[in-house]
Amino acid sequence: MSTIEKTLEELDLLEELVKEHEIILYNDDVNTFDFVIDALMNVCDHDPIQAEQCTMLVHYKGKCTVKTGAYQDLEPRCTKLLELGLSAEIQ
Repeated sequence: MSTIEKTLEELDLLEELVKEHEIILYNDDVNTFDFVIDALMNVCDHDPIQAEQCTMLVHYKGKCTVKTGAYQDLEPRCTKLLELGLSAEIQ
């Protein structure tokens, strides 16, 4: 096995070990665009443009990944989104 093949195999293994989870935000007919944008800025640390883009994707596509990372970081953020009345889950 070549050094490059071994390195690629090690990277694949490392990616599996450091699997990132994601918060998926779903569309609803209740919350306003401004409310969702504010929630994403406050809870997920989005800048205004990122929050607006995610909100538009949620509206037109039905869902959007709004945050990726370790489960321990995402769990309290997802809980906060749910407490605000948004539809979200961690995958």
